[in-house]
Amino acid sequence: MRLNHQMTGPEDAPVVLLGTSLGTAQAMWAPQVKALAERFRVITFDHRGHGESEAPPGPYSIEDLGGDVVDLLNESLIEKASYVGISLGGAVGLWLAENAPDRFHRFALLCPPAYPAAGAQMWTDRAAQVRAEGTQSIVDATLDRWFMPEYDGEVETIRQQLLATSDEGYAACCEALGAMDLRPDLGNITAPVLLVTAERDASVPPETVMPLASAIPGAHLEIIENAAHLVSYSHPDVINSLLLTHLT
Repeated sequence: MRLNHQMTGPEDAPVVLLGTSLGTAQAMWAPQVKALAERFRVITFDHRGHGESEAPPGPYSIEDLGGDVVDLLNESLIEKASYVGISLGGAVGLWLAENAPDRFHRFALLCPPAYPAAGAQMWTDRAAQVRAEGTQSIVDATLDRWFMPEYDGEVETIRQQLLATSDEGYAACCEALGAMDLRPDLGNITAPVLLVTAERDASVPPETVMPLASAIPGAHLEIIENAAHLVSYSHPDVINSLLLTHLT
């Protein structure tokens, strides 16, 4: 399927793709696009079931979501790119690093789940809740996990993205997260990988991300203090600096 996407930056610059978190659209990367587009051809996109991409009936698999990104590269006539992903987008990045190594230079994966640490049933239950009651039923709890109580930045944009996400698309991506386990092939990853975890991430806790750095050959780990899950949005200066250093 075709992913809704947008390209920013010089046409002849190296390409970097940005994959979003569950329940958000490509506009969540606004704090990164301006900084990255000075050096890169930046492609933001909406996962299937999100933003303005199509929302076919689920369940989806991590293979579906990763395959969509490879199809986007093919559609855009891009032979090779780098990839940045957060949360769901980080899981997609792990799958790509394992399964499409010839298409990517480098990966920066922020708060990436590699398996359903809280158990597959949690994702099954959330999918059922959203199909029955809509994304509005999970918005407040999601924002509580994504931002620390003392965070004083703008969260309304993220709230509106969650509310606008297709109920079926959100639920089907929950099922993809609940069914995946990317740990067995982490040792086969050859691309340079930056892993970022947030000290107070309740969605993808640091103790589930830190072991990935040992499992992925040569991976570099950064722990962002006083930060919760949506660290790219709440701590853009820190994240932008890390991305520019790793991707350049």
